[in-house]
Amino acid sequence: MYRILLPLLFLCFCSCQNKATKKSGPNTPPNIVLILTDDQGYQDVGVFGSPNIETPHLDQMASEGVKLTNYYAAQAVCSASRAGLLTGCYPNRIGIHNALGPDNTHGINSEETTIAEMLKTKGYKTAIFGKWHLGHYPEFMPNRHGFDEYFGIPYSNDMWPYHPQQGPIFNFPDLPLYENETVIDTLTEQSQLTTQITERSVDFINRNKENPFFLYVPHPQPHVPLFVSDKFKGKSKRGLYGDVIMEIDWSVGQIMDALKKNGLEDNTIVIFTSDNGPWLSYGNHAGSALPHREGKGTAWEGGQREPFIIKYPDKLPAGKVVDVPVMAIDMLPTLASLTQSKLPELTIDGKDVWQVISGQTTKSPQKAYFFYYRVNELFGVRYGKWKMYFPHRYRTMEGQDPGKDGQPGEYRMVDLEEIELYNVENDESETQNIADQHPNIVTEIKLLANDMRSRLGDSLLELEGSETRQPGRLD
Repeated sequence: MYRILLPLLFLCFCSCQNKATKKSGPNTPPNIVLILTDDQGYQDVGVFGSPNIETPHLDQMASEGVKLTNYYAAQAVCSASRAGLLTGCYPNRIGIHNALGPDNTHGINSEETTIAEMLKTKGYKTAIFGKWHLGHYPEFMPNRHGFDEYFGIPYSNDMWPYHPQQGPIFNFPDLPLYENETVIDTLTEQSQLTTQITERSVDFINRNKENPFFLYVPHPQPHVPLFVSDKFKGKSKRGLYGDVIMEIDWSVGQIMDALKKNGLEDNTIVIFTSDNGPWLSYGNHAGSALPHREGKGTAWEGGQREPFIIKYPDKLPAGKVVDVPVMAIDMLPTLASLTQSKLPELTIDGKDVWQVISGQTTKSPQKAYFFYYRVNELFGVRYGKWKMYFPHRYRTMEGQDPGKDGQPGEYRMVDLEEIELYNVENDESETQNIADQHPNIVTEIKLLANDMRSRLGDSLLELEGSETRQPGRLD
């Protein structure tokens, strides 16, 4: 009798296990987890060359997925960068510039389509846990733009009464913590925020294991002021900044574990990247963009070239490195293709770069990428292996005393007085201006730039574009 029952029980157990762990099939849409850090530098991940910050979970993610070495944020500042990522548009196309603050009365327009809104039409459950920064009035908040659930802060974590320059320069009110559209707390310190965001993310995955979902995790860290929980305090060789990155890496590991435990790992696209480069004026509380030039708030490589890792076991090879340029604006159309979603009706700038990411081609569907900053100034263009800059003013910490322990140093403003051209394949630190040696390339890039200016404008030249749209406004 037992000889008959034991094999039957074993078969039953295996069948149950298969049902519990296999959540994907040929017609099952992929889940999507998009993890975005704030002001993290290119070098601030072990697999991207950090000499003193341990990131075992991100390193493992890269070994099991694809690492992009030429990925660019849409712009070198918070709100504009997030607008480009979520809508597939250059931020200046949709009227989102700089970093929106508590005194701004505009935000993302309801006519724009976010990744969350696009995926909602395909039956996805959607959530954002972290920093929003696309407008803090109700009509601009996440629940009005495709997200079922929201927990986090409406703008940057330094926009509060404890800013080191509060009073002489800024006049920030209290920093609210939101649950959907309700303020549930006023933050006076932030040491538990990364843990709370992580717990919410894991809970969301557990609750939605039977549904396709889009989980957006825009961590407020490592934007200053830096905060870390006790479990990572003092753990890094890189001081408090390294502690913060280690806790974010732990958070990535927790999310990965939740996917695995729920049998969702193979059919989930997980993306990790940053919104812009490091805020260099904060010295030892800032990250590193090395080997790239400058950081946040500039169009140089250090301002917009970011670490990027993507894992999708069902579709991507493990351990691949992709050097072809890709930008945040390409994420929406790429995810649309992977989920068979309809693209927004309004014009977007991104292209489907799946064949680039998956290694099927090294030819980009984009002719070039355009680097705008401030209100609407075209600073630079990436064209194949070339990066060209137009005359403009930018900030630098070169020759300046860096900040320390949460106090910022002072930037020096520099004028770039003539066109400069760099081969960033061979000179990623942008040290050798070779514009004089390649006049034909300069001419080609000028033509591309003029075409973009005709559409999106250039306030440096007092040009208005024919295709720009307005942000949402209270009136």
